[in-house]
Amino acid sequence: MGFEFIKKLPTPEEIRNQYPIDAKIQALKEKRDQEIRDVFTGKSDKFLVIIGPCSADNEDAVCDYLLRLRKVQDKIADKVMIIPRVYTNKPRTTGEGYKGMVHQPDPEKKPNMLAGLIAIRKMHIRAIEESGFTCADEMLYPENYRYLSDILSYVAVGARSVEDQQHRLTVSGMDVPAGMKNPTSGDFSVMLNSVVAAQGGHRFIYRGWEVETTGNELAHTILRGAVNKHGEAIPNYHYEDLRLLYEKYAAKDLKNMATIVDTNHSNSNKQYEQQVRIAKEILHSRLVDSDIHNLVKGLMIESYIEPGNQKIGCNHIYGKSITDACLGWDESEKLLYDIAEMC
Repeated sequence: MGFEFIKKLPTPEEIRNQYPIDAKIQALKEKRDQEIRDVFTGKSDKFLVIIGPCSADNEDAVCDYLLRLRKVQDKIADKVMIIPRVYTNKPRTTGEGYKGMVHQPDPEKKPNMLAGLIAIRKMHIRAIEESGFTCADEMLYPENYRYLSDILSYVAVGARSVEDQQHRLTVSGMDVPAGMKNPTSGDFSVMLNSVVAAQGGHRFIYRGWEVETTGNELAHTILRGAVNKHGEAIPNYHYEDLRLLYEKYAAKDLKNMATIVDTNHSNSNKQYEQQVRIAKEILHSRLVDSDIHNLVKGLMIESYIEPGNQKIGCNHIYGKSITDACLGWDESEKLLYDIAEMC
């Protein structure tokens, strides 16, 4: 019973000093951060697509996937800005299963947090160096954010974390967009309250320090569907849902009214193939309603090299998800071109 203290981990500053970024990466991140900021503030009409595997479980496969994205990005850059999902933290509903590279750099070996922290930083740096993309990750553990804060251009707060005070307050100290997902209950007020909290400044305890934040005006909502009391999926990407969110946003004194719509999870009932249809419906809603056009800044899509998913273990297929099922590359590439045509 109780805690077993295994080893004291290096501070974020120590890991960042050990695996630093150079001036070229820093300049690239600043440029991309400004371009993404311009989308959320309305200065740019480009459409964001946050796309990639459910979990970044293999560095080589992730970087291979990002190089494929780069070729597409170069062709649709006038209309679409891609932010790759390189998710190294994987929340688990029951606490069981693979929790991401930060826990297990090798999914088939035992957890090793120190090796995980190093592995995720090295992978993100390699991703930028090879593809020119700065990426998105999910903030499962607020105290770990600064291990990657000089690298990431987008952060998501998951449905099970969005009501947590420490997540909300940590986002208030970020200078990049942070998406707050609706909780699994689907309650829009909870999601919007988290945005209010994140956009405000706070004083609180963080990593053993008393800190003060100025608020993050780029905090926004993510619609990912919900689950009712019977465990049935309730999508919230339809036109009526987007209108409702717009009206609730308008009733609050918030900066940069914005949402990203997740095409998988409870919006697709985890039927990953449906992401193509769902994405196109959302884009159609933007076309017919100027309020929704201004509200919906982008999509979140789960995609990898091979379609579907697989279990951890023998007969491992390169580039196939070991967590939630994803679109394969062929479908993803076509969808990205279709998105650009509809924007």
